[in-house]
Order: sequence, then structure tokens, then C-alpha cells
Amino acid sequence: MLGFGLFLLLALIALSLPVAAVLGLVGLLFSNLFSPMPLDLAMGEMFWQSSTEAILVAIPMFILLGEIILRSGVATKMYNALAQWLAWLPGGLMHANIGACTVFAATSGSSVATAATIGTVALPEMNKYRYNEALYLGTLAAGGTLGILIPPSINLIIYAMLTDTSVPKLYLAGFVPGFALAMLFSVTVIIACRFRPKWGGAPVQTSWAMRIRTLPDLLPPLFIFLLVIGSIYGGLATPTEASSLGVVGAVILAATNRTLSWQMLRVAFENAMRINAILMLIIAAATFLNFVISTIGLTQQLAEFVQNLGLGKLGTMIAIIIFYILLGCVMETFSMMVTTTPLIFPIVVALGYDPIWYGIVLVILMEKALITPPFGLNLYVIQALRDRGSFNQVIVGSSAFVIAMLLMIVALIAFPEIALWLPSSR
Repeated sequence: MLGFGLFLLLALIALSLPVAAVLGLVGLLFSNLFSPMPLDLAMGEMFWQSSTEAILVAIPMFILLGEIILRSGVATKMYNALAQWLAWLPGGLMHANIGACTVFAATSGSSVATAATIGTVALPEMNKYRYNEALYLGTLAAGGTLGILIPPSINLIIYAMLTDTSVPKLYLAGFVPGFALAMLFSVTVIIACRFRPKWGGAPVQTSWAMRIRTLPDLLPPLFIFLLVIGSIYGGLATPTEASSLGVVGAVILAATNRTLSWQMLRVAFENAMRINAILMLIIAAATFLNFVISTIGLTQQLAEFVQNLGLGKLGTMIAIIIFYILLGCVMETFSMMVTTTPLIFPIVVALGYDPIWYGIVLVILMEKALITPPFGLNLYVIQALRDRGSFNQVIVGSSAFVIAMLLMIVALIAFPEIALWLPSSR
């Protein structure tokens, strides 16, 4: 049954059918083929239940926050400031790319939005300073993935809903691995440029006076970050309320930068509504599918199958990681998360792994999927912004950062405290 379901799911996705339709169709087929009662009668209730989860209100708010920040002019000033402070490192502006993605990730919650925003600002500098194109493009594609790990993260909210875990604890757990991964990306660039100094491009001219002058341009992202994350951990707001505060803060920043207009807000709201409608439909269809597979006993069958393999705790976790690495090459990340988490999560908990820790490992695996072909969304985002050259350059440039992500997962397995010491300190 499991093999049939996975084959059917991948086959329908390969036909380019909408993901939400695929999930709903598989749920209906499983209901009629393997259930003694018509579970499809519960579809309406499942759709309503999934759409009324209070925590999910944060998702459209964070999407809208990213859309407004994208159009507020904050990203350009922030990037120029980070260029002054980080360009002295071997690799020059490639560190500004990673740094800007890290900072923007702390306000956006979306990897695609992070890659698109910073890529728009950074790509014109590539030829100006004669950087190695593949590596430069890789820093943007990989740096953009930090948007779903560093809080606030939309994917961590979805994981919390699917597994009934704490969003604030997941956010705390994402801090250290998120910034450590950003540092690993920079170390990757430094190592590459030590072996191939020409890849680092021409030096960026700067001075301490210029650096000091750009410091105020780093304050707007910090303002949004403190407004959202600070209000959560200060006990002033729930994650849902904090997301709304973030939108208000983004509007204030846009007004301060004189980029606020009815036209800008209309476009931001339209894009946010479009993205949110797609995500919510996927969530609703996945909720119904998860209800069906749980009712017909597929979850229990999978757990028993894995236990009978006799791989042990570490061996089973390695098998799960390999499964996600392979699945990430053929499936879109959000769909992969909402479809597989209800199946894999009970196995992970039964093995004795911490649910918060596993959430961070899973999101890093989602990040990896964003920069591996053929379905790596960030690869296509950067290539579309570039609008020329070979797509293979983006793939090759991102491959080194896939290794950095796998090293981060190895570190988390060896030292779980990397993710758990902040949540456990509260």
C-alpha cells in the first residue's frame, strides 16, 4: 500500500498536476480502495478544520510582511551597508550576499522571497567586480534558503501545526543552526577563494568612515526582527499577533522610506493573497490525505516496517535523511513537508529523538531540496533574475553549499544541543 501510494503521488506530480489536486485525489483514491467506510464524506470537515487553525493566521501575515519589505527599499540600503562591512573577506561581496540573506531571512520567513529580494539587489554587482559567476550565483541561491530556518519561518509554523509542537521553541531552536549555517556558507566561499583567488573578484573600495555612515541602514531589519521575535519572547504577543505587528512595522518602514503608496500596497496584498491561497489549499488537501492514511492504518504499517528493518536508532535516522535527500530532488519542498511529516514524525519520536530537534533537521533538508535539481525553486529564481547564461552554472555554484548543509546535519546529530540549548534554557 505504501509503495503504491508513493508511486501514485510522484506519478501525478510528474504529470504537472497542481499539488493540492494531487494530494486530494490520492486521499480520495485511498479512501475508496482501502477503507471499509467512505472517508471522503469527511473531506469538508477536514478542509474546515485545517483552515480554522489559529496558528495558520500567521502565514498570510508573514507573507504580506515579506511582500511589503520587498517593495519598501529596505533591502537595497541593507545590502549596501553589509557590502561595506563584509567585503574585506576573501570573496568580497559574496559574503554580503550571504549576510544580506541572513538578515532578510530574519524578517521574511520565506526562502524564495529572500533569494528574489537579495538577488535583485546583488546580481548587478557580479560583473562589475568580475566574480566567478557560478560561485556568486550559488551564494544567492543557498543564502536564500535561510529564509525557512532563521525565525520567523513559515515552514516551522507548518511543522508545529502538523506535529503539535511549540512555535516559540522551534523559533529558538532555529537561531543557532541558522546563523551557524550562514557562517558555514561564508567559510565555503573563503576556502574556494583561497584556492582560486581570481574567483573573489576585484576589491571593493571602502573606509571606516563609509562603514560608520551606513550603520543606520542596518537598523530597519533589526527593528522588524525585534518587533516580531522580541514581542513573542517578551511575552507580549503570540506568534500570530507578532506577525501582524510585523506587517504594521513594515508599513511604517515603507512610509519612512517614502515608498508607501496605494499601488504598492495593492500589489503586495494581491501577491500575498495569491501565495496564501495556494499554500492553504495544499494544507487543506494534505490534512485530508493525512486523515485518510492514519485511519486506514498506513502510518502504523510504516512504523512497523521501519522497526522490523533492525537499523537501530542512528541507522534509521540516516535512512530518513537519505529518503529526504532523494525525495527533495523530485518534489517541491512545501508539499514534501506536509505530505511526509505525519508519516515520518511518529517514527522519529518512537526512536527517542526530540521533536524540536527533528524539526530543525527536517527544515535543513528542505533547504537542501531548494538548491538541488530538477525541482530546486531557488535555482530557478536566481536564473530567472539573471535572465542569461547557462542554468548549469547556478547548479554547480550551489553544490558546494549542499555539502555545507549536510555537514550542519551531521553536527546536529553529533551535538543535538546546537538546536536544543536555547529552547531548554527557557
